[in-house]
Amino acid sequence: MTLRDKIITLLKDRDGLTDREITNILLGEKVPQQSVNQVCRALVNKGVLKRVNRKDGLLGNFLNTEELQALSLANETERIREDTSVFTEDSLKQMLMEHLQSAGWEVQIAWGKAPGIDINAIRGTERWIIEVKGLGSSNPMNVNYFLGVLAETLQRMDDPNAKYSIALPDVKQFRNLWSRLPLLAKMKTGISALFVDDSGTVEECVR
Repeated sequence: MTLRDKIITLLKDRDGLTDREITNILLGEKVPQQSVNQVCRALVNKGVLKRVNRKDGLLGNFLNTEELQALSLANETERIREDTSVFTEDSLKQMLMEHLQSAGWEVQIAWGKAPGIDINAIRGTERWIIEVKGLGSSNPMNVNYFLGVLAETLQRMDDPNAKYSIALPDVKQFRNLWSRLPLLAKMKTGISALFVDDSGTVEECVR
């Protein structure tokens, strides 16, 4: 947590603390309060804090609840935007390509909106067909992506000797959607799920 986050969290429980009191709690009693003072003033400029004289005459820092909620919403929106940019389809394809090549697969990729199989991997007599979906900007969009990638994979199943998988960002919603897919469906189709995290680590789930 940044100092700003620590100050906001502290004031949620103990609203009205002075800069010195905040410094004593978060940084120590012998630490200068300038850094806390600077952060609090910046939060005042953003409307998140109000600096008001308390009954004892000391200047206290009080949270502005409405502005804090707006700031939290903005931060969540930015987080979603960052996650979405990391988990685009082409980003996932790139990470999967590197993962497969390191295991000796020769990989053909359909980049962008190019038609055809997303990932067609060959290793000796083995063939691995992988359909990929990135991260949507909302939960309903991710549900549609999950159902869509399953449908696309089923339409590709014309090689009885090939292995078939869907590849998705390693986030909680996609994990839950995969776990709720009936075991019988997984067994009958033989489809597995590849979950890719933002560092490029790939985990295959069969059940």
